[in-house]
Amino acid sequence: MMNERIVIIDEVDPHVFYGVNNCNISLIRNLFPKLRMAARGNVVKVIGEDSETADFEAKLKQIEAYAVKYGSLTEDVIIDIVKGDPPRAKNADGVIIFGQNGKPIAPRNANQARMVESFKTNDLTFALGPAGTGKTYIAIALAVAALKNREARRIILSRPAVEAGEKLGFLPGDMKDKIDPYLQPLYDALEDMLPAIKLKEYMESGTIQIAPLAFMRGRTLNDAVIILDEAQNTTTHQMKMFLTRLGMNGKMVITGDVTQIDLPRHTRSGLLQALSVLKGVKGIGRIEYEKKDIVRHPLVQRIVDAYEQREAADMAQAGKELKKEE
Repeated sequence: MMNERIVIIDEVDPHVFYGVNNCNISLIRNLFPKLRMAARGNVVKVIGEDSETADFEAKLKQIEAYAVKYGSLTEDVIIDIVKGDPPRAKNADGVIIFGQNGKPIAPRNANQARMVESFKTNDLTFALGPAGTGKTYIAIALAVAALKNREARRIILSRPAVEAGEKLGFLPGDMKDKIDPYLQPLYDALEDMLPAIKLKEYMESGTIQIAPLAFMRGRTLNDAVIILDEAQNTTTHQMKMFLTRLGMNGKMVITGDVTQIDLPRHTRSGLLQALSVLKGVKGIGRIEYEKKDIVRHPLVQRIVDAYEQREAADMAQAGKELKKEE
């Protein structure tokens, strides 16, 4: 008996699933010669014997699951799944997630690996260190992995909108336009890990939310991974407010560089206070990155070294001048 079956493919980027010039879907059509098939958007319609369309749906869902996990799809994988053979899995040792085009995202140094372990074993992790160590990137990768594995229902990403040399009031546009430049690094990381269509869907549904710290007040966030970036620029009140947003089945990651505080003079950093107040509290991890952990362009580490040497020299000179005045 002929039967029509509709399969919804909604977990994977269509570009990955269908392939270049629909090559993947053409291959699937050829591997099921007894079935009539039409694919449009995220809907695949198939007509044939009931047992064959049921097998087709099961195999298509397996193909989709592979593409979601690894972020890529090849002809060999499709053929293996349709034949009933185990697909040729990629080496996933130490990989947090497979990002765009199957790019493996994994720890690149010992401290990044410690951060991954801390995230697994603690509900709150502080990741401290200089720019370029990948602390924010790894935090977002862990959050995306938790979302994909259904260990979390939402990702909340936040940053304090502190004016580091620029004045918000002089930037063009409405408040969202003024705030977005502060949040752009978070968008950049997400775009590296999720297909554009899926990211847009998550943003529109509120599954992923990116907002300045002020928008967190009054919220309790259950079943969520919450990340606060550039936390050195929070005030003590902001930090306490943020820490108390953590809800049931939630995890929180706080990243910051205590050497890059842009707060007004005489305003104490909430990150520094939190590190002192929460020292030794059970369920809180602390990872401290160093200059040797910088994973950006090699020049970045040399730039950091040069600035530190200049600051040390300036402090020494200031000390000499103070002694002369005495």
